[in-house]
Amino acid sequence: MTWVASIVPHLNPENLAVNPGPTAPPEDLLLDLRPVADCRFDVVSLGEVMLRLDPGDGRISRARTFQAWEGGGEYNVARGLRRCFGLRAAHVTALVDNPVGRLVEDLMLQGGVDGCWLQWRPFDGVGQAARNGLNFTERGFGVRAALGCSDRGHTAVAALQPGDVDWDAVFGEGVRWFHTGGIFAALSESTADVVEEAMTAARRHGTIVSYDLNYRPSLWQAIGGQARAQEVNQRIAPLVDVMLGNEEDFTACLGFEVAGVDESLSRLDPKSFGQMIELAVAEHPNFQVVATTLRSAKTASCNDWGAVCWSDGTLFEAPMRDRLEIFDRVGGGDSFASGLIYGFLAARGPQWAVECGAAHGALAMTTPGDTTMATLAEVERVMRGGSARVQR
Repeated sequence: MTWVASIVPHLNPENLAVNPGPTAPPEDLLLDLRPVADCRFDVVSLGEVMLRLDPGDGRISRARTFQAWEGGGEYNVARGLRRCFGLRAAHVTALVDNPVGRLVEDLMLQGGVDGCWLQWRPFDGVGQAARNGLNFTERGFGVRAALGCSDRGHTAVAALQPGDVDWDAVFGEGVRWFHTGGIFAALSESTADVVEEAMTAARRHGTIVSYDLNYRPSLWQAIGGQARAQEVNQRIAPLVDVMLGNEEDFTACLGFEVAGVDESLSRLDPKSFGQMIELAVAEHPNFQVVATTLRSAKTASCNDWGAVCWSDGTLFEAPMRDRLEIFDRVGGGDSFASGLIYGFLAARGPQWAVECGAAHGALAMTTPGDTTMATLAEVERVMRGGSARVQR
């Protein structure tokens, strides 16, 4: 079956006006991507989608009203590729069929991400068998750090088992890129097995596989802590083409130390991360691309922000943005991932890709919620060093 290669018709018109510019010549492309015309989707992701309850400028423990958003480390990447970059995206997850689950579905639909493989679980009336996850997140300001409080035990997606999803059907319809991550892998004893099953099927169908380590100590503490996280991620790593993480993830999840990094992450030398990545690639030669964000939090609302990307033996750096002003930091790394992935899917090359990811992540942290509100035109303007003067 041949799929229509054009962008979906309800794409944000602001993005339609952007000329993607010249692409890298095919011989310079590292990733062997499936042709657009042969695929139904540009990207499919796998992971939990929670209802985020945001107290705005206040605190969770003192709030009387909350704004509702949807969010999830893996889902945010697909949503960014759909809403900012105009690609065809779908997400695999499970929800309980009650009003909360339907609210999460409605938010996903507003984000434009296809839910054709969303699995519904019956509601038992109280949520003893399965439930939908809640994520309370306050933004932080100045010396008060951002704070997250997740209520996600026994969720529908955490109960996924190998065999629950027909991955050959998913990838058999044509998918250029598959993305998942360490948050989903940590949800239960079975979810890491689902990750392996999905990745194995993706590779069988010629789909590029990316994985964001996304280490969350709170998720691993009940199932073996950091030692278990390293065991699981070392098992998954041989199936990954594009490995992503932040400044702490490669140490926590894969055991690779970064020289010169102190406990507070106050000094982040891109070259030190490049040396660490070389070690990771030597141990896992299947890694075709490795990328990491570099964040040093001066205060909750002022961060240094940058990124590096290793590809084919070369380290590419995005310019470090010193003292970037932050409105809501949650989702910045996911938006980096979607920008980076877009750069490779659009055949723009690793330097453009890492700069796109860093710019998109920076923009995503200027608005509330986990997910991006940026347009491709805004991302490209930031990449060019455009100012923040009012646009009229």
